[in-house]
Order: sequence, then structure tokens, then C-alpha cells
Amino acid sequence: MELTVGAVLDGKVKTITNFGAFISLPENKTGLVHISEVANTYVSDIRQHLTEGQDVKVTVISVDGSKVNLSIKRLEAAPARTGGNFRGAPRGQSAPAKSAPTPPPAPKTADQLFEERLKQFMSESDSKISSIRQYSDHRTKSRRR
Repeated sequence: MELTVGAVLDGKVKTITNFGAFISLPENKTGLVHISEVANTYVSDIRQHLTEGQDVKVTVISVDGSKVNLSIKRLEAAPARTGGNFRGAPRGQSAPAKSAPTPPPAPKTADQLFEERLKQFMSESDSKISSIRQYSDHRTKSRRR
């Protein structure tokens, strides 16, 4: 059986490490579930989610030669977001309710696009010039006379 990206397989947790878990797959193949692919929430200790010998359902996310990368969280439904906290809101208060959705912005004209690109170029250019000046000033001050 050839492993293809997107295939859903049944496997058994073979070994657990700090960075993920190795999963035994059919036909004596092994794949890795990285710690970031275990659950839809932050995982600090993978042993809280998986145990050795546990049967798991995984999906193949990439195959590179003999390396098979797997995911458990991509088979789970993403958690629904409720109107919880957001940056800037005091603790205990939820985000303000949104009114009607805003219409998409009007497409930018060629002149507006050019102005934005020019601003970005000038900003990057000023930043590079200032760092070059700092470097050259430092070199001239440190020279012995």
C-alpha cells in the first residue's frame, strides 16, 4: 500500500518523545506525529494526550522518501470560537459584539499601488542607510590615530 497525502489510517503509538510520537502504520511502516499536530490546543507535554500502545487514527500530511509526517488534530473538528477575550480587552470581558459586516474595500488604482510600493521602498531604503551609517561611524571611531 502506497502512502498518499490525505490518507486516513489507523495506527498504534510506538514511542513517545519530547517532540512527538512515532506511530506504527500498516505494512511495518512508521510515521511521526509532531507535538504541534497532536491537538487543536497548545500541547506542552505530549504524554497528557497520548500513551504508548494507544490506538490512534491519523492522516498523512507529507511523505518525503522514508519520512512520513502524520497529524491527529487535522481529523478533529476545529474548536468553535466564542466571543472570548481579545487583546486590549480587560480580563473577564469579552469582545464587543460586531454589527453588520463591512463591505470589502474598493480596489486600489494603479497610482495608489505605486504610491504604496514607493513608500515601502523608501522606508526600507532609509532603514538600510541608517544601519550602514551606524556601522561606518562605529568603525571610524574605533580606529586608532
